[in-house]
Amino acid sequence: MNIARNQYLQMFEKDENVFNVLFEAASEGIIVVDRSQTIVSSNLAADHMFGYERGELKGKSLNILIPQKYRSKHPSHFKSFLQDSEKRQMGHGRDLYGIKKNGEEFPVEAGLNPFKIGEEQFVMSLIIDISVRKEAQKQITELNNELEGKIKIRTKELEESIEKLQKSNRALELEVKRRKEAENRIKNALQKEKELSDLKTKFLSLVSHEFKTPLSGILTSVVLAGKYKLEEQQEKREKHLNTIKSKVHYLDNILNDFLSIERLESGKVNYKFSTFSLSKLVNEVVYNANVTLKSGQNIEYPRNIDHIVLHQDEKILELVLSNLLSNAIKYSPEDTLIKFESEVNDKTIKFTVSDQGIGIPAKDQKHIFERYFRAENALLNQGTGIGLNIAKVHLENLGGTISFNSKEAEGTQFIVELPIVKE
Repeated sequence: MNIARNQYLQMFEKDENVFNVLFEAASEGIIVVDRSQTIVSSNLAADHMFGYERGELKGKSLNILIPQKYRSKHPSHFKSFLQDSEKRQMGHGRDLYGIKKNGEEFPVEAGLNPFKIGEEQFVMSLIIDISVRKEAQKQITELNNELEGKIKIRTKELEESIEKLQKSNRALELEVKRRKEAENRIKNALQKEKELSDLKTKFLSLVSHEFKTPLSGILTSVVLAGKYKLEEQQEKREKHLNTIKSKVHYLDNILNDFLSIERLESGKVNYKFSTFSLSKLVNEVVYNANVTLKSGQNIEYPRNIDHIVLHQDEKILELVLSNLLSNAIKYSPEDTLIKFESEVNDKTIKFTVSDQGIGIPAKDQKHIFERYFRAENALLNQGTGIGLNIAKVHLENLGGTISFNSKEAEGTQFIVELPIVKE
């Protein structure tokens, strides 16, 4: 066996000049070992790499180039490699290290190439010192880590800045909202003040006109009635007494309207529900309206309704219907018919008041239920412009509705509908 091996070594040495030419031409370190991991040849680059003199490695065990901590596993790896007998990259997937003559370890990259001379098997290893590369990788890794650290810090600072900005934005939005609310409150207050001022002006004008005119009429009628003392002058005296009654009734309605507004605005309206007959309500409303009829005017109202019973606020319903009849009389000429109708359904009752009066202009109809509003063609007639507003609010509180149909110069029809029994 030893004789055969020596023969192969002699053959290898015989061709060493050829190997030397190849070895010295390579910049990588080249080491050739036999099956027993004995170094049979090495090039100058390998000698210098491991810190040995030229030819000093020849005949030495490969283990002298392997760090102590890796030597125990190396024989099994080498044996496995020889069995596979194919060239490959050594240490694929793990770091490889060599050790110099002075004991200094350094990282390497090795490629293994098996070959045979005769029957003897050899392995040629191409070795590269990758210390510079590892150092560069280490520096790159450190720089990357440092960069990642800076990025994390910067990201955190950015997140904190964004959070502060968001807080500032929220605070700013809240401040803007508060200022807008304050601005709106000021605008509303100014608007209400203006409306109040307008209402005061209208109210003073209304009181001045609506109270002064009837009172003047009452005073005149009283003076004139006092002059007719004889029995044959009774008819003239009755005429002035009826005028006084009419004016007093008108003033009483105005005062009731003002009281209703005050109660509605203060929330002091206490509805008193009771059970009463429809005929009693209709008779009361028509009786009061008859006092204000103009010459030749007549009210057509429902008859034979004694059997119909309501459970509502009788006084409020009387106020609403009286207001509608009063308007029909006021805005209709002499010698006209005013229709006051009622229709009972399953759970509701509908009242309709129709006249042949001046009607409501189309452009004014959308404002007709607004407080103090008076249609353009009604400004010369007496009135406060609050009756329909009061009627609408009361009816809605009682679960009812009010609507109308009107055409200028042809007349108006108001429709009131509400529950027969208010729960």
